[in-house]
Amino acid sequence: MSSTDYNSDTITDMIPEPTAAPRVVVLISGSGSNLQALIDAQSHDRLGGEIVAVISNEPDAYGLKRARDAGIDAVALPHREYESREAYDGALIKVIERHEPDVIVLAGFMRILTPRFVQRFLGRMLNIHPSLLPAYQGLNTHARALADQAARHGCSVHFVTEELDGGPVVLQAELKVSADDTVDTLKQKVQDREHLIFPIAVQWFLQGRLQYTGEGATMDGHRLPPHGMRLSHDDAAEELDEAER
Repeated sequence: MSSTDYNSDTITDMIPEPTAAPRVVVLISGSGSNLQALIDAQSHDRLGGEIVAVISNEPDAYGLKRARDAGIDAVALPHREYESREAYDGALIKVIERHEPDVIVLAGFMRILTPRFVQRFLGRMLNIHPSLLPAYQGLNTHARALADQAARHGCSVHFVTEELDGGPVVLQAELKVSADDTVDTLKQKVQDREHLIFPIAVQWFLQGRLQYTGEGATMDGHRLPPHGMRLSHDDAAEELDEAER
């Protein structure tokens, strides 16, 4: 055996092929502040994958500019150009599948999804919602929490199912509602927590730690409680340096 053969059979063949990063597609409708949190996490190697496309149903969404500025494929797919929700979701499925994602992240995507869409990507979609689910599903969560004089509020990351905001919760961050809180102050505090926990949940999913089953969500093989894992007010405030503001 020649030295050339030896090198070919041992050293070269032992070098592993580069592993492609898991692929992330993000759906948005607006400014994309949660998208920016995901982009920032990716830039610091804390996302566990690569955002390969950002798709918006609103062509003027500022989040599309955030994507372009980060060198990410930005796709406008206006829903008003389609005659029905089913027709739009069919087109959206085609655009998403073109990018071959491992996970689809709904970061302020203000559309109710059809059963066909949900079933196509079931177990691979994560959404962020501005309440401690199952409380305050739907819209106007901050105003509703204040009207109820809720002591605690927050945000939740959950798997997307056919039930609106009803999929298995994986991670929450809570906050104590102050007597002087308004809709605007609650919105800001909740958004800060969204930006904190959303990239973490996406990373866990891409690492294979977080999974969806027909009976709920699991973390490292252990079934999560109905509210998922929860970051307390004090822990979230410490992470966000709120105590020093």
